[in-house]
Amino acid sequence: MGNLFKFKHKGNFNATERFFNRLLRRDYLNILEHYGQEGVNVLKAATPVDSGETADSWGFEIEEYRGVVTIAWTNHNENDGVNIALMIIYGHGLQNGAYIEGIDFVNPVMRPLMRDLAKRAWKGVTK
Repeated sequence: MGNLFKFKHKGNFNATERFFNRLLRRDYLNILEHYGQEGVNVLKAATPVDSGETADSWGFEIEEYRGVVTIAWTNHNENDGVNIALMIIYGHGLQNGAYIEGIDFVNPVMRPLMRDLAKRAWKGVTK
């Protein structure tokens, strides 16, 4: 006779079932859509404005690949193939040899948003 295994469980799996049902319904995509748009809003508000073109060029993309979901914020304002948002963030040289120092406006505004997203995701897992 083979090995005998016994499994006893007290209570129920309601919370676990709710969590997996939410995953199957892909409710998390609605949450990511919300935070994606919030990120665009705070980045637009925080972007230093000259013409306003860089501030108006923020967007986001949600991608799924092999069970991994990512959200990326993008900015499509370029000049001669150089991303202007990156020039603002990291700084850049001028033709006359002068250097414009970068302004990190992204991390200060995105940090609270990412903390909130992480808390919300954790609550979704532990409910």
